[in-house]
Amino acid sequence: MTFLQLIDCKTSRFDEMNRLMDTWVERTKGKRTASHSVIGKDRSDASHIVEIVEFPSYEEAVRNSNLPETDRIFREMVALCDEMPTFTDLDVVRDEQLYAGTVRRFLLEVATEGELPPLNDVMAENYHDHDPANEQDAIGLDAMRREIEMWRRGFDFAFTVEDQLAEGDRVCTRWSWKGTHKGDFMGILATGKQVTMTGTTVFRCGEDGKIVEGWWQYDRLGLLAQLGALDELES
Repeated sequence: MTFLQLIDCKTSRFDEMNRLMDTWVERTKGKRTASHSVIGKDRSDASHIVEIVEFPSYEEAVRNSNLPETDRIFREMVALCDEMPTFTDLDVVRDEQLYAGTVRRFLLEVATEGELPPLNDVMAENYHDHDPANEQDAIGLDAMRREIEMWRRGFDFAFTVEDQLAEGDRVCTRWSWKGTHKGDFMGILATGKQVTMTGTTVFRCGEDGKIVEGWWQYDRLGLLAQLGALDELES
């Protein structure tokens, strides 16, 4: 279970505290078990600092605390504080990557049966799409809807999310795709074939949580081969 340690302190020497954290990262390289650290400064009180340190488990946090380097840094940190810092130990009971959820919802909505949803709940009106298979980027939600409709006319399909990594405003998704070729696609008439494809997409989300930009990489050549479009070239 992921474990968090919340360190709450008051200091008028924030720059020195910040440099101390850099020192801790350097001294514990290859030894520390912390996986993520976030430091926040109180907007209403610049001397109020909160640090949240993430560990894979409580046991790993204890191992990190027992490092001699951590003990030395702790004593130096206390010396920089205006008062004794407080420590709160937290077991994570819910961890939801909201941007990643938006991406999963988008992949579900584009494959929904019936009329294509408006998508304006997951995508910004000024969405910018980068697809190396297209000569020009699709810019704007309407242009992206036309691109999606082209795929929907050609296939009944669904995405499966295999892996997702979220960092900052970016979400990287490795996906697999399975479809039935039911209509014209790139001049290829319906074959009724069951086809599959894999790919990776990086989406950037805006402050409102909606997707504002996307970069696609996928095996379109492999898809065309499954549809028989490359048979003449191979013979």
